[in-house]
Amino acid sequence: MAIISKTNITKLLSSDAGIAALSLRLPVGIILLAHGAQKLFGAFGGYGLEGTGQWMASIGLEPGLLMAFLAGSAEFFGGLALIIGLLARPAALVAAFTMVVAIVTVHLENGLFLSNNGYEFGLALLAAAVSIVFAGAGSLSVDNFISSRLKASA
Repeated sequence: MAIISKTNITKLLSSDAGIAALSLRLPVGIILLAHGAQKLFGAFGGYGLEGTGQWMASIGLEPGLLMAFLAGSAEFFGGLALIIGLLARPAALVAAFTMVVAIVTVHLENGLFLSNNGYEFGLALLAAAVSIVFAGAGSLSVDNFISSRLKASA
């Protein structure tokens, strides 16, 4: 019994979320993509891979450069995947994990509120990502297009 089967792929990509998922995927995807671009490329006033890596090492996430690459890639490519709705569930799962790490390692000790560098923004992104994991990408997505093609060829 193959783990990667047509049936399993269809289950992964299928969603009954309609267009509601799009209203969640787009802003979350844009935010994640922008934060990832800051970490990887220094875009939007970010520090780039080296600067982010040095900061991550300074807070105990070692090796800093690798951690910056992993976090930046999860955010940038995960955000891109969410925007277009391609492999939205796995992308959202990785984003959720990334938000848990950010909350625990950076923001939790500062309390809830963003004004104190708290975890409220990370928590909102975590909640949105978990919602996408359960709901899927919705009807306006590449996932839905692929899933409908797979179902039609069955």
